Amino acid sequence: MISSSAYGSNTWELLVTVDHQCEEEQKEFTLRVTGDLHVGGVMLKLVEQIKVSQDWSDYALWWEQKKCWLLKTHWTLDKCGVQADAKLLFTTQHKMLRLRLPNMKTVRLKVSFSSVVFKAVSDICKILNIRRSEELSLLKQSEDTLRKKKKKDKNSKEVVTEDILNLCNSPTSSGLSASPGLYSKTMTPTYDPISGTPASSTITWFSDSPLTEQNCSILAFSHPNCSPETLAEMYQPRTLADKAKLNAGWLDSSRSLMEQGILEDDQLLLRFKYYTFFDLNPKYDAVRINQIYEQARWAILLEEIDCTEEEMLIFAALQYHVSKLSSSSETQDFTNESEVDEVEAALSNLEVTLEGGKSSNILEDITDIPKLADYLRLVRPRRLSIKTIKPYWFVFKDTSISYFKNKESGQGEPIEKLNLKGCEVVPDVNVAAKKFGIKLLIPVAAGMNEVYLRCDNENQYARWMAASVLASKGKTMADSSYHPEVHKILSFLKMKNWTMSPQAASDPESIDMKPECFVSLRYTKKYKSKQVYGAHRQQRELNRDLIPLAARILEAHQNVSQMPLVEAKLRFIQAWQSLPEFVGCGFLFRFKGSKKEDVLGVSYNRLIRIDIATGDPITTWRFSTMKQWNVNWEIRQVGIEFDHNVSVAFTCLSADCKIIHEHIGGYIFLSTRSKDHNESLDEELFHKLTGGQE
Repeated sequence: MISSSAYGSNTWELLVTVDHQCEEEQKEFTLRVTGDLHVGGVMLKLVEQIKVSQDWSDYALWWEQKKCWLLKTHWTLDKCGVQADAKLLFTTQHKMLRLRLPNMKTVRLKVSFSSVVFKAVSDICKILNIRRSEELSLLKQSEDTLRKKKKKDKNSKEVVTEDILNLCNSPTSSGLSASPGLYSKTMTPTYDPISGTPASSTITWFSDSPLTEQNCSILAFSHPNCSPETLAEMYQPRTLADKAKLNAGWLDSSRSLMEQGILEDDQLLLRFKYYTFFDLNPKYDAVRINQIYEQARWAILLEEIDCTEEEMLIFAALQYHVSKLSSSSETQDFTNESEVDEVEAALSNLEVTLEGGKSSNILEDITDIPKLADYLRLVRPRRLSIKTIKPYWFVFKDTSISYFKNKESGQGEPIEKLNLKGCEVVPDVNVAAKKFGIKLLIPVAAGMNEVYLRCDNENQYARWMAASVLASKGKTMADSSYHPEVHKILSFLKMKNWTMSPQAASDPESIDMKPECFVSLRYTKKYKSKQVYGAHRQQRELNRDLIPLAARILEAHQNVSQMPLVEAKLRFIQAWQSLPEFVGCGFLFRFKGSKKEDVLGVSYNRLIRIDIATGDPITTWRFSTMKQWNVNWEIRQVGIEFDHNVSVAFTCLSADCKIIHEHIGGYIFLSTRSKDHNESLDEELFHKLTGGQE
């Protein structure tokens, strides 16, 4: 017989599994609850039944069927939708996770599995001393990478134990999230209370970070390059489609790790997701600069981005230089950095920004409209690959280029006027061959109109190239970034310009160098085949192509040998970003109504449609002309509207449409950053731009 009170009640039984370390204790508990009982009350009832004395503050309820956390403890079970068939897990919110950093080192630390990935990455970056956490995210390794790794492990006879840096004493190890004020907003270096000497500004501006001097050196300095055998075993994407598939594993920033199927002690990749590196400061960003450098270095070595032989040698020379400096004892001493007064540094930054120290005629610069006028050669591809090259008088004004038959006719009507706003500017340079070309891909209704300009020398090329780059962004030469852009281009050309000497082949330094560690596998094989070919010919004269790879790297190293360590890394990053093939992330996609697959490149300021067969850009759409974008979550289709009634719709084939949505919104969010914001992030705006309305 059931009593009348029990019969009339609306109680029911709820099964909860407890995830705790005590093996001998009971794991499953049945609670009698009502629908109006709040989640906090369920947790209290459960702890009373467990009767194990321990700290339960980090525990929360995980609903397995719905793949969600019940974190709003004031909500009732009815409001959460929890009924008798629900299976709940009472588990810790912070769990161990293995993260592979851009420098291929693995760290093991406690991470919040209940916070959204955006917040979890922010906490991780505070532990690792990396500023601007919004530029990074977590990436799950692709199936192709894991498949090749398993195959290699099966074939290898020796078991390689991975060296893991354990950071268990992180701020989150106690189950509490990292405190918001971990670092000084003014970045003032702290001082040793005992000796009075300034402590390492690159280490201690995060007061709660568990990193020691030794651990920080692992993250802030480049270590000996991997062997050629190890490099050969790593996954290298062969086609543009393979490269696009690498971006399929980005985690959703607006959901937690647990919601995305990540388990305790899984391995994820921590990578820079958005290639807009804001406010890089060598004084405080030793770890951040090194990790960006390492990500760029591996992208070059594994051929995730293509480059010419000349560019590959420059990258190899910079890597060799960084490797030499990193192994020397002088660079390991953080405290040798010259401490610059904060006010002095701020004034210096302001001077650079305004270019106040270099310009004597500021008023004249403002009132005059800058323009370029010079003779250039126009190259137009014709049928059967025959090119016509003719000199014309070119005038660059505002964001347009006009060209005339000669200088005398420059005041009349031009032969053609090219508007460069929204175009793609691609360098076509070979310093050794004295070739200084600019490839302009100008958007037209049918796709992209190709125009090639040839300059006579480095200085002319730097001025016209810088003006073209700014014009593509809708800026004129009156912009303050014009002269720094010219200087950047000239310095990059200077690195490429080196002279060959016969003595380099017999340089003793080249004997100890392992050049295979500094270039991709394709170039190693190419040089080996050249050496064999040269040996068979038994040539006596010195042929440029037959000089050993080590000697050529040392020749290129001459132009960078005087650079400090951090500057060399920054130059490498700058050169990486200057590559014609450089696009933030690429995805396989198909346009609405089309049967053909293409690659969609998402860069910091534009979308680029790329031909999957040739790798050439077909169409470019600037974010500045975007009116709105949305996702049809039912059919997983992204739709974007631009100015002048231009609209596109496409379906992503290599990744979920949410990943593309997040890339577009993320870049737009990052464009709103300013130093005036005192490094605080508007997380709500980020989720508004990237979260979507699923």
